[in-house]
Amino acid sequence: MARTNKKENNPFVDWFRSSSPYIHAHRGKTMVIVFGGEAVEDDNFANLIHDIALLHALGIRLVLVPGARPQIEERLNLRAAEMQYINGLRVTDDTALRCVKEAAGAVRVEIEALLSTGLANSPMAGAKIRVASGNFVTARPIGVKNGIDYGHTGQVRRIDAEAICKALESHAIALIPPLGYSPTGEVFNLSAAEVAGAIATALGADKLIMLIEGRGLTDSRNRLLTNVIPREVEAVLQRRKTIPEELTQNLTMAVEACRRGVKRIHLLGRQIDGVLLQELFTRSGVGTMLTAEHYEEIRTATIDDVGGILELLTPLEEQGTLVRRSRELLETEINRFTVVELDGMIIGCAALYCYENEEMAELAGVSVHPDYRNGGRGDSLLRHMEEQAKACGIGKLFVLTTETAHWFRERGFVASDVKSLPVKKRELYNYQRKSKVFIKPL
Repeated sequence: MARTNKKENNPFVDWFRSSSPYIHAHRGKTMVIVFGGEAVEDDNFANLIHDIALLHALGIRLVLVPGARPQIEERLNLRAAEMQYINGLRVTDDTALRCVKEAAGAVRVEIEALLSTGLANSPMAGAKIRVASGNFVTARPIGVKNGIDYGHTGQVRRIDAEAICKALESHAIALIPPLGYSPTGEVFNLSAAEVAGAIATALGADKLIMLIEGRGLTDSRNRLLTNVIPREVEAVLQRRKTIPEELTQNLTMAVEACRRGVKRIHLLGRQIDGVLLQELFTRSGVGTMLTAEHYEEIRTATIDDVGGILELLTPLEEQGTLVRRSRELLETEINRFTVVELDGMIIGCAALYCYENEEMAELAGVSVHPDYRNGGRGDSLLRHMEEQAKACGIGKLFVLTTETAHWFRERGFVASDVKSLPVKKRELYNYQRKSKVFIKPL
């Protein structure tokens, strides 16, 4: 008797297989990760380090920039002192600088200790990770502004990118605290976000990842913004005055890094367990990504998109929601299709069939990947198709549907009958399928 293999739904296997394109894409890439001292004190910090070790094992070149604000404040409290903030800038006096040095050193040692773990039966078993730190950042003092002497608070002057690259090429993780040094031997207290942005810019990093407190950047309805460009971030900062100071600084630095050539900046809520893995190895991610231009576009399909379109349409065809199309037919009609491309992947499509004599066009094959149906992409695709139809002199758009009538009705389509269709379409109407007709004037 022949043995058959029954396909079982295994979430782990499905996820691992779906992550493989991202594993290939990220291997050999340089990523700078910045996080606050709050993350270091969190009970989940060991898991974050385990995930960082996993990224390293997958061939990703990593630079870590840890902040130390709560650790600094703790040491200041022990000395009955405090860090002053004037006009959003820290004032670092001699006492504060001693606390900064101690805190930065303690955080660095804590991270190095966790990255050195190699216990059997643990996520770090056999890791053997080397960590490289050093005087990679040259800084200068902020000086006196508006009569305020900011003391040992500094600004990044130069990044020793060559030295950092050598550390990365030796398969080490670079660990760089937010401290800067001057040619005269002075030490300066720097912003972790500024240091991370400067390093990412100097290295030409593929990604700058900012692990932030809270959810991150949201819209007026408190929905997370998943993909933004610099001018959109600046508009939010100008319009909204209730954004926390730390998030404002991170967003400002992210915009600056983006405009200086860092390809992608990710802002991730660090409280999400496994946030790095979810952002880097899933289609939709869990945070906000800042790019110079929107990395998602709606464009005319090409023959290279046939495979991606079929992946979208086949499940709906098997369910009976859409009429089946063969690959051969799709290839001959590919010029009628428009696709939504997200980071090199087709996540939406629609086709337009024009009947010029009646000044009508059929909207067909409308599909958006299930993972992206709540982001307004269907509406964007519909608007694009309407504009495309109007540009061709079309006055009415019609659809034939069996299961999504409500979606089209909510967007201005009105129920009609088969007699309202163009003559050629009427002749091809499948009365067994009993599709409903909806028409929208343009």
